Amino acid sequence: MPCTTLLVGKKATYDGSTMIARNDDSPSGVFMPKKFVVVHPQEQPRHYRSVISHVEIDLPDDPMRYTAMPNAVDGSGIWAAAGVNATNVAMTATETITSNERVLGADPLVTLQKTEGKETAGGIGEEDLVVLTLPYIHSAREGVRRLGSLLETYGTYESNGIAFADRDEIWWLESIGGHHWIARRVPDECYVVMPNQFGIDAFDFADAYGAQKDYMCSADLQNFVQNNFLDLSLDGNFDPRASFGSHSDADHVYNTPRAWWMERFLNPHTYRWDGEDADFGPTSDDLPWSLVPERKVTVEDVKYVLSGHYQNTEYDPYGSHMDRTRMGAYRSIGINRNDFLGLFQIRGYMPVEYQSIEWIAEGSNAFNAIVPFYGNVEITPDYFANTTKTVSTDNFYWSNRLIAALCDASYHTAFVHVERYQEKVLSLGHQLIKQYDGLHQDVSDPGEAAKLNEKANEEIAMMAKKETDAVLDKVLYAASNGMKNSYSLSDN
Repeated sequence: MPCTTLLVGKKATYDGSTMIARNDDSPSGVFMPKKFVVVHPQEQPRHYRSVISHVEIDLPDDPMRYTAMPNAVDGSGIWAAAGVNATNVAMTATETITSNERVLGADPLVTLQKTEGKETAGGIGEEDLVVLTLPYIHSAREGVRRLGSLLETYGTYESNGIAFADRDEIWWLESIGGHHWIARRVPDECYVVMPNQFGIDAFDFADAYGAQKDYMCSADLQNFVQNNFLDLSLDGNFDPRASFGSHSDADHVYNTPRAWWMERFLNPHTYRWDGEDADFGPTSDDLPWSLVPERKVTVEDVKYVLSGHYQNTEYDPYGSHMDRTRMGAYRSIGINRNDFLGLFQIRGYMPVEYQSIEWIAEGSNAFNAIVPFYGNVEITPDYFANTTKTVSTDNFYWSNRLIAALCDASYHTAFVHVERYQEKVLSLGHQLIKQYDGLHQDVSDPGEAAKLNEKANEEIAMMAKKETDAVLDKVLYAASNGMKNSYSLSDN
């Protein structure tokens, strides 16, 4: 999927939590409705068959409960996308990434083959990864190891990046060709940006084959690099981005500008980002994979960055008083075909019963609001779970799709209502989580804690519906007044 990812280590966040977030975007011209659900152990398959690749895999008999954001329209498989399991381990999959001809020639992707009536299954891919991994892992490291083993065994038909988080660590895994992979722990004091491009820019093979403190990889990766002449370094400092990634002209329009804008926002004074003497520009191939932010990163920062459309630059498609030849030159982060944004906040300072917060926004991020939910639950609110193919204001996804389309058409008159909506939902969301965190202090039974989480989630969903309905009314009014067939003289 053409997505954007932001990962923030626990020493870089405002509250000491780990945070992983990803925009799940549809391909151009496609809009995929999503729903927020819980998958119970009895609902998890014991024998899995992929719709796209037809690969078949036997799964362990001891899955955990987990949340997911599957497609609301049947046809192409589950696409669970992101979730958090019963042990407060979160996973988001996937960020589609790039590769190059040398890698794909040495280890081709594993695609479904049909010849003379015979079928050879393909590998695993974005459709499958959350279902195959999240119910069986108890830490972020376990997530890397399980998924890495699956990639080595079954292969993959696409290049992807996947994030895992627990209370202490965040790990980022990138696939390499059909069967190889590389993973790096996000430094606690840093954040990482990923814009549909192979990203890891440094790697320590000694650690990966030894203590695995910060690095892991497929068992034969070093030999794979040497045997296929993939190391492009002149000084012996292995650069995985140069070896495994791409630097195409298309990257400079579609991918690297997003990383540039995100880092420009979070580190405005660390480098010179604009002008002829800039250290980094929108087409720079050497943008850092990770940076220490200039201040601690908040939920609001993550939402703003992953809603970005190059605000305060000449590339903003909604800009005014700008060079119109530059507006919309680069692919926005908050794009029309955002399906959802999932932000997982694992609060290590809280008891396990209410440690995980799953923040959800749906539709185009430039115009939606993000809503927090407790992850340790048996059921999710209907307003977020009842999405179907039919357009309806009775669910969060379609309401936000309507708001975005109306506001885009009358941006300068309607967006003020959206800004107030975003701020109010965030404020009330924080308020309700704080309120229920306090109520949890009087609850000791895990079952009662889960019920309190569900009660909180229902109240939060009701709040989100009330505020979403209100802003839909406002932007509809603004858009209606701006219609081309309007006329100022009335009958009364």
